Amino acid sequence: MSLTLTPLSPAIGAQVDGVDLCQPLPDEQRDAIEQALLTHQVLFFRDQPITPQQHARLARRFGDLHIHPLYPNVAEQPEILVLDTAVTDVRDNAIWHTDVTFLETPALGAILSAKVLPPAGGDTLWASGTAAFEALSAPLRELLDGLTATHDFTKSFPLERFGNTPDALANYQRTQLTHPPVVHPVIRTHPVTGRKALFVNDGFTTRINELNPAESAAILALLFSHFSRPEFSVRWRWQPNDVAFWDNRVTQHYAIDDYRPQHRVMQRATILGDRPF
Repeated sequence: MSLTLTPLSPAIGAQVDGVDLCQPLPDEQRDAIEQALLTHQVLFFRDQPITPQQHARLARRFGDLHIHPLYPNVAEQPEILVLDTAVTDVRDNAIWHTDVTFLETPALGAILSAKVLPPAGGDTLWASGTAAFEALSAPLRELLDGLTATHDFTKSFPLERFGNTPDALANYQRTQLTHPPVVHPVIRTHPVTGRKALFVNDGFTTRINELNPAESAAILALLFSHFSRPEFSVRWRWQPNDVAFWDNRVTQHYAIDDYRPQHRVMQRATILGDRPF
């Protein structure tokens, strides 16, 4: 069965039809999805009521899976992270960010499944780091290429929100010990396509290492603002059982927090990647 791809914007995003993600992926469909991901950077699938077990099986077709050190997960399937607004403060998702760049080898990608949605709101935006990089002026691209930046999980996961019980505090302290700040290039080269992309994000990037503090803050503010320009992005209006699959190496996303006090539950599998270069 062949896939049908409907591009959603010139820079990023496509809707995929003609596949049942609840079933094991044949090699041909798996390869077609991977190629579509490289081309469109984020893919959307309607009406895919996957269980946590099917979710993990699907994600493992693309790599090894990460278990998040702070977010809760599905007890019987710990690779599936749970974003439940009735349980966890998820304000850190309502900012432009790239997942788990606080790791030495950040995620290749992630697969997100919509389980409980508010009557209105709760959309998610994705932006293309390649489109953002290519829109910079040549002198600024030249300046940034070769610079490095520090990424720190505590920027999005502060102690006051994730260490407020004895058990949570102990886990937070363990996470600090096992996840010290890491350094990645400001401009990343995609390991498959070879295209360059901006690789700093407001969720975890704290400074550009080769610049003084004032220069670093000014350049990061410029890049964070530049990345969020609408021409680099796509906005997805969720329906129950929608699935999104994005290339975390060259994208950022922003979960719009406009639906409180309504309830929203999403489940995510995070696919480990390689060291950025």
